[in-house]
Amino acid sequence: MKTKCHNLRRVGCILLLLWLPLLPVRGESIVNSKHNLSVSGPGSIKSTTESDVCIFCHTPHNSAKEAPLWNRFDSGATYTPYSSTTVKATIDQPTGASKLCLSCHDGTVALGLVRSRSQQIPMQGGITTLPPGATHLGTDLADDHPVSFTYDAALVTADGQLNNPSQLTPPVRLDKTGQLQCTACHDPHDNQYGKFLVRNNYASALCVTCHDKTDWQGSSHRTSVATWNSQGTNPWPHTTETTVAANACESCHAPHGAGTKQRLLNFADEEQNCYSCHTGNVASKNLQSEFNKISVHPILNTSGIHDPAEDVINPTRHVECVDCHNPHATRSATASAPNAPGSLARVKGVNSSGGIVDSITKEYELCFRCHADSTGRGPARVTRQYIQTNTRLEFSSSSASFHPVTTTGKNPNVPSLISPWTTASLMYCGDCHNNNQGPGAGGTGPKGPHGSSYIPILERQLTMTDNSPESSGIYALCYKCHSRASILGDQSFKEHNKHIVGERAACTTCHDPHGVQGKTHLINFNTTYVTPSSGGRLEFIDTGDRRGTCYLTCHGKDHNPENYNP
Repeated sequence: MKTKCHNLRRVGCILLLLWLPLLPVRGESIVNSKHNLSVSGPGSIKSTTESDVCIFCHTPHNSAKEAPLWNRFDSGATYTPYSSTTVKATIDQPTGASKLCLSCHDGTVALGLVRSRSQQIPMQGGITTLPPGATHLGTDLADDHPVSFTYDAALVTADGQLNNPSQLTPPVRLDKTGQLQCTACHDPHDNQYGKFLVRNNYASALCVTCHDKTDWQGSSHRTSVATWNSQGTNPWPHTTETTVAANACESCHAPHGAGTKQRLLNFADEEQNCYSCHTGNVASKNLQSEFNKISVHPILNTSGIHDPAEDVINPTRHVECVDCHNPHATRSATASAPNAPGSLARVKGVNSSGGIVDSITKEYELCFRCHADSTGRGPARVTRQYIQTNTRLEFSSSSASFHPVTTTGKNPNVPSLISPWTTASLMYCGDCHNNNQGPGAGGTGPKGPHGSSYIPILERQLTMTDNSPESSGIYALCYKCHSRASILGDQSFKEHNKHIVGERAACTTCHDPHGVQGKTHLINFNTTYVTPSSGGRLEFIDTGDRRGTCYLTCHGKDHNPENYNP
């Protein structure tokens, strides 16, 4: 009788293997995988006595109602599902195949506790449940790719960056109810691609079966063949691929056990997801060191605040790498002012009219996002006669004078300009605000206003206080575009030399470099040094080409008024 029962059990298991409809066997047998928990299993988690391979999940008799001939008990746990401010799917408790997978992988049900055995199957090392590790998901699934949600055309429309489910082809598939389950990505019977994936995920081929991120195809993160030099933090802690392009999505995202739960980022600190490559260990330039300088965009001041769905103009005040760079779209394409370069592709901003744009086309539109209409933009750095901290208004074409960021300037006669600059030129915010060791300053460091040794993130030095001896160094930023010889030769204004050299007045004592709504030639006096005249007036009056009248008191002299003519 015992032999007969044993033979029947073997026949039943053979029939079960032939019947299993979940996924077709394509490559490696389950016998050679870690899902073989019998004594013959190759992994460290296996039974001390049980020889049957299938029994840990299936039984030919007295199975649970769930297909396929399910031999395990439900955990009964209540799970914390994935959630984020940007997810469009409705995600609740696990169902279907995902619930079956979790009967082992949530770590609450004994591995050897099956319906077809009266006694729990003993496991090596005396373990009962799945031990801690990458495969022990627990009951908090908020750091795991969402499962058990309906993936249909309505979701595709709401999300805007998913492929239509009608385009999904095997081996990636939804369950019979149209829900995405663990089995969309994992085949529990076949480990030929590792991690029981249904297909090779090289270059995120599995990820992009469902995800269709805007501009991803041309992104540097999809095409870069840069490798890790084995220094610092491993940028790819959960893969075996060796280039940025090969890791693709997983350069930043972890499908299970993510460091940042929302959007499943590898590391908990936002900037660490960028630093892991952008320290010179993968990317060629070290950006991390830029944020240690005296003047920086302060990405280290806040953590966990940035949200893609936040108010574009007035969120909780912060700055993170992804406020300026879209990792799914960024590319190396160059551009000419004022057009945004590829590094700023697909980021939100504010245009010159104050309207929100979802994808900037001009560099200044990104800067205006925080430095224009935002109520948290901060006070003026220089105490001026006319206070204006909204850069959008400073650079407005309706202003009397401005540096030509949004449109060409209004002064047709600027003899100090150094070629190739002309009065028809346009410029970037980044022509002034940039890395002091970057290519714009003649260095080899990375481009961009990440950090500088000169406040406020200036590419070159600009002393903003009086009483310093004039030199090419202390006004280097101005002399980048304006000839020092021309300025000190009084070609633009007959007393430049007297004021800058003789009286040691800084350029910013008279000029506001962004723009002035009501005064020409960027005249907006620094009231720390310039006060009203004896007649109580503080005013510059433009009387024509290189002509003007000043009412003020400065460097110990009362101008009441002082007339300037060529």
